[in-house]
Amino acid sequence: MSTFKAQDKIKMKTDKDLLIKGLKFIGYTVALMFSAPVVLYQAFKNEAHPLYWPVLILGLILAILAIGMGFYSIKVIMDALFSKKNK
Repeated sequence: MSTFKAQDKIKMKTDKDLLIKGLKFIGYTVALMFSAPVVLYQAFKNEAHPLYWPVLILGLILAILAIGMGFYSIKVIMDALFSKKNK
């Protein structure tokens, strides 16, 4: 015989608004994942150009942002799927 009552069961529903926000962040992450290597390639291809250092720094910043946005977007999606709302 089960000792759990019906009200003790936890209903976990997906927070659709938060899931959509997470998917938008995934889109931004994918854009950064493609743009960062392109900018870095252009910087290394033109080492003699006077804008070498600013382009290189921009590429490194984009690469760091891509990694950070990747972790953040996965966190938002996990929160949307597995967290319960506190009302």
